[in-house]
Amino acid sequence: MKRDLKIALFATLFFGAASGIFTVTLNNYLVEIHKLGAETRGWIEFPRELPGFLMIFVVGVLLTVFRETQMAAIAMLFTALGALGFGFLSPGITLLVVWIIIWSIGDHIIFTVEGVIGLKLSREGKEGHRLGQFGGARNLGTIIGVGVIFLLAKVLGDIYSLFYVIAAGLALFAGVLYMRLNIGIGEKRSKRIVIKRKYSVFYAISALFGIRKQIFLVFGGWVLVSIHGVEVSTIALLYFIAATLGVVMRPLLGDVIDWLGERFVLAADELALLIICLCYAFASDILPKPYDLYLLFTAYISDSTLFALRVARTTYLKKIADCPEDITPTISMGITIDHIVAMSLPILSGYIWEAYGFRWVFIIAGGIAVAGYFVCLQIKVPKKVPV
Repeated sequence: MKRDLKIALFATLFFGAASGIFTVTLNNYLVEIHKLGAETRGWIEFPRELPGFLMIFVVGVLLTVFRETQMAAIAMLFTALGALGFGFLSPGITLLVVWIIIWSIGDHIIFTVEGVIGLKLSREGKEGHRLGQFGGARNLGTIIGVGVIFLLAKVLGDIYSLFYVIAAGLALFAGVLYMRLNIGIGEKRSKRIVIKRKYSVFYAISALFGIRKQIFLVFGGWVLVSIHGVEVSTIALLYFIAATLGVVMRPLLGDVIDWLGERFVLAADELALLIICLCYAFASDILPKPYDLYLLFTAYISDSTLFALRVARTTYLKKIADCPEDITPTISMGITIDHIVAMSLPILSGYIWEAYGFRWVFIIAGGIAVAGYFVCLQIKVPKKVPV
């Protein structure tokens, strides 16, 4: 187990570096190279999130042939191809969309199976701790990847082809590491598709995470880039700071999940999201320059750090699952539901942004966070029966 744990953590680190490069450069790349506006940026999220919507079917097919670790390696191959396409084969919007879809397939496969790999390497009652370790490794990788981009952007300028070559190389190395894992050999194969009423709260929480993800990944960063003109090097620095905090905070927040339980943690996360949305909406109204931007930077970093709490969904599912074979397909169903929201919300939000202003995007998101708080209060974890 120790060998597999070390390899899995290193694979997560390299994946984190590749993913961090892509995330931190995407908004600036779309603005500077393809000259996209907010409405078009919202539409781009539809193809980017389409693989997530189809993940229940993709994972269902892959599970007939591959173990979760092998699926992780396949995910890294897609990620690398997508990054290279971004760097060298995206002269127009059509090919841009093609490579976004390819990269997104890899991104969503890995997010389906990484939690399962972590659970298989965890002890009973310490699932949050182990998944927090994996989150810390991912953040450490992000520090390395984003740190390299920050330095390159400062020294050489925004050479996006170089950025994406580096991301592709990191993803391919992570794939090699995933192929070396022996986790799951000889175990009963996971089911292809699972849909149960028992997991309805998990599905609802997945939808809420889809909202949170889009606010942070799309419109949180878009406020900084399009409204305040923040450069890619500054976005990289913010992401670097958030990732550095995450190296410590993710394992700690994993322990908090084990100590306080998923109900408390996920409900508190929704309240934190409400505060973050209000900061994005009204920072420039309540604070003069440049202090409004400092508040936005704080909101951006806080939101990124609190992403660590998403592992509470996975630990909650393990505790209520009828059998271990339910976990991977149920996570894939959760991702599909997540992406029903993720595919529609940016388009609607883009229209709202253009028609009524960016503040209304975050006011509506804050209202949804309040509703999410009450959904999370419905979480019930069965008590362990003493042996």
